[in-house]
Amino acid sequence: MDPFAFPPLAALLDAAYGALTGLSDLLTPIAGASAAALAVVLVTLLVRALLIPVGISQAKAEQTRARLAPRLRELQRRHKKNPERLQKETMALYKAENTSPFAGMLPVLAQAPVVGILYTLFLRPEIAGHPNELLAHDLFGAPLGTSLVSALFGGTATPATFLVFGVLLAVMIAVAEVTRRVFRPTPVDAGDSPMSSPAMLRVVSAMHYLTAVFAAFVPLAAALYLTVTVVWTLVQRVILRRRFPLPAPVVSRAAVSGR
Repeated sequence: MDPFAFPPLAALLDAAYGALTGLSDLLTPIAGASAAALAVVLVTLLVRALLIPVGISQAKAEQTRARLAPRLRELQRRHKKNPERLQKETMALYKAENTSPFAGMLPVLAQAPVVGILYTLFLRPEIAGHPNELLAHDLFGAPLGTSLVSALFGGTATPATFLVFGVLLAVMIAVAEVTRRVFRPTPVDAGDSPMSSPAMLRVVSAMHYLTAVFAAFVPLAAALYLTVTVVWTLVQRVILRRRFPLPAPVVSRAAVSGR
């Protein structure tokens, strides 16, 4: 079943198509064949600009969680044999501090529909019954509607495809590595908590690279959106971390003895 056959979703997709093609037409004198790609970049910047207040809330929430970490560990130590009491006390603490363990997730959730719409716009040959002209656009010769994986397995990959996707993936991997190093979680005195184990820390580090993996499977337009947004996210996090610094962590005894 095609979800975009549902009239409200079809109308939403058609409206997004009209807005993107209109913006692309305006940019054609400047960007030529890459006008649609530039339109995607501008849409990405607009979305992220609109989410700046949410990013600030996310930074504040991260600061609050770091400040509450010692009290949360104390609750875990005190009620580790009573999960229901631990959950109740934990939620009471978050409520008293006017925050929640899920605070700061809105930027990811808010962008999911945008990525989904871009994915669909550059995947469907028809939009609301008319030909999808966006599929005729490219970025330096690489079609915006083609993913790296589909180009490889479909035998349609060109040097331009490898070059453009290679640059985007390299940028995303570089941003992931910088993010991993700059925002590396500090081992804390959390007792036998599995969340502070070396294996879990390695999993958290590896998750920084998932965006680059995902980008290889989506159309180039969506990969371009992801590239711009991860760069924006890194810059924004660096700025906001200076504005809302985290309290100095209590380094675990195990981490100190292991040095």
